[in-house]
Amino acid sequence: MLLNKDQILKADDLPFKDFEVAEWGGTVRVRAMTGAERESFEAAIYDMSGEKAKFLRQDFRAKLLCRTIVDELNERVFSESDIAALSAKSAKVLDRLMEVAQGLSGLSREETDKIKNA
Repeated sequence: MLLNKDQILKADDLPFKDFEVAEWGGTVRVRAMTGAERESFEAAIYDMSGEKAKFLRQDFRAKLLCRTIVDELNERVFSESDIAALSAKSAKVLDRLMEVAQGLSGLSREETDKIKNA
């Protein structure tokens, strides 16, 4: 069956996972990125001002997580202005959450490595 525009646009295609973070005393919901969030994430991790794109490693995890941690209404919990504060949290916790976000958003370890090496 071929889908029409309305069916495609109404499809719920943003899976999420509720993830227990004992260190923070509760549960965090991590959701797949939308296409726009993925574009925004990629723009945030590259400096395109030179001849070759330069990977910006600083705050990589927080840049991803600020786009993927959501509340019960599917609204982002963090904004761009929260990236530095989120980066100050436990690296161990951020790594665990990043793995969840990567999986849900189709960013495999190989893809992340490809992004880092671009």
